[in-house]
Amino acid sequence: MSMADTRPADLLGGRPALVVGGGRMGLAIAQILAAGGVAVSVVETSAATRETARERLTQIFRLQGQPEERAALVKVVADIGEAPPNVAIAIEAAPENVELKQSIFRRLEEVCPADAILATNTSVIPVARVGAAVKNKARVVGTHFWNPPYVVRLVEVVKAEFTADETVERTMALMAAVGQQPVRVNKDIPGFIGNRLQHALKREAIALVQAGVCDAETVDTVVKASFGARLGIMGPLEQSDLVGLNLTLAIHEVILPDLDTSKAPQKLLVDLVAAGHTGATAGQGFRSWTAETRTELQTRLDRALGGKKSVKP
Repeated sequence: MSMADTRPADLLGGRPALVVGGGRMGLAIAQILAAGGVAVSVVETSAATRETARERLTQIFRLQGQPEERAALVKVVADIGEAPPNVAIAIEAAPENVELKQSIFRRLEEVCPADAILATNTSVIPVARVGAAVKNKARVVGTHFWNPPYVVRLVEVVKAEFTADETVERTMALMAAVGQQPVRVNKDIPGFIGNRLQHALKREAIALVQAGVCDAETVDTVVKASFGARLGIMGPLEQSDLVGLNLTLAIHEVILPDLDTSKAPQKLLVDLVAAGHTGATAGQGFRSWTAETRTELQTRLDRALGGKKSVKP
């Protein structure tokens, strides 16, 4: 039997997993592990969030058409100290605050066995910063899931300079075994791969609006109705090879000198946030929003991601 055919629980030697954070991402990660037959403890300090965890977890199983009895494999607790003493992997899914994540990792090192993998679900913070206080850094790795992870299956497995190859290989094998699509990130850079690409596009999009080239609605229309329509089928480097690198080179010679190279957030974004125009939930961001337009966009997104409804946070 190949490693790819091995059951997730067997890869962990029958030992449980631990997820720190019972919000949208943490609970979804726990659901993925439990759906693969792994017992999981979810640590959530908020009593209100713990109270809704079981209902939210069951909803994910139901929406995915998976056996709801697997939800019984997930236990929600209030403190890391309540986790089983023999966890094989601990995945931190706390908010993007480096001090908070570092404090969690210090606690995980105290509680988890010496051979347990310590993973962080950070989306942009370098793994080396998150695991800076851990003594045995060889077992620290990045596992950047995308939201919602039970629909967007990619996981960026990030190797920091100190991460052991064995840690990366074990993590990638587990991610594949629970139905995710792991990719290896060999350099621990801010944003890894996906978010660097995503936010490079956002920087140029904001710059176009700020410069008065077009409005925000036009930017979104151009992306969706042109190259965005093919991105799920063909990546940017595949497309470059397909049309010819000589054409890509010729285009770059003209356009690259004129692209935005801001080293800090653009004034337009800073001013919007300062004015309280923080996006759809506030009713105003780059675009104006109502409850109806927000719901319509969410429904459209759900449909495009496979017809699954989003689980309430």
